[in-house]
Amino acid sequence: MLDTMTATKIVGALCGAMLVLLLGKWAAESIYHVGPIGHGDDHGAVPIFADIAEDQLDTPVEEVVDILTLLASADIAKGAKVFAKCKACHKVEESTNGVGPHLVGIVGRQIGIIDEFKYSNPMADLEGVWDPEQLAAFLANPKKYLPGTKMSFVGLKKPKDRANIIAWMQSLQ
Repeated sequence: MLDTMTATKIVGALCGAMLVLLLGKWAAESIYHVGPIGHGDDHGAVPIFADIAEDQLDTPVEEVVDILTLLASADIAKGAKVFAKCKACHKVEESTNGVGPHLVGIVGRQIGIIDEFKYSNPMADLEGVWDPEQLAAFLANPKKYLPGTKMSFVGLKKPKDRANIIAWMQSLQ
């Protein structure tokens, strides 16, 4: 005779067994990959061809920016805000150096000329003047511009930020 309690036990046992089987399958699939080789539907991708010359294949595309054009419309106030990233290491009081040299009069100044500051060897060996073009190139990526520099800053990626901070540094003359 099948009463309600017995039927409930049978249904519960079947559901429990199914649950154990499903959890076991899920655990096994998460540990061992079972299925077709490949990455899902990636094997159905369609190639796209472009007309690129052989000599351009490995050449990275770099944005050409005329810093002097950007300086003409630069915002000194925005440059002061961008300097917030720099003020932990650089000071704007003359003859007061931080981790980096002071920036008073840097635009137009000889590179590596402050006697009170110990420059890295690559910076000390670099010749020239910090003109807007040099500053923009250095500020874009200091480690790429001058390998071996002590400056750990990653750089200012936006050309407008570089123009704004250079305009602000020119105002410190």
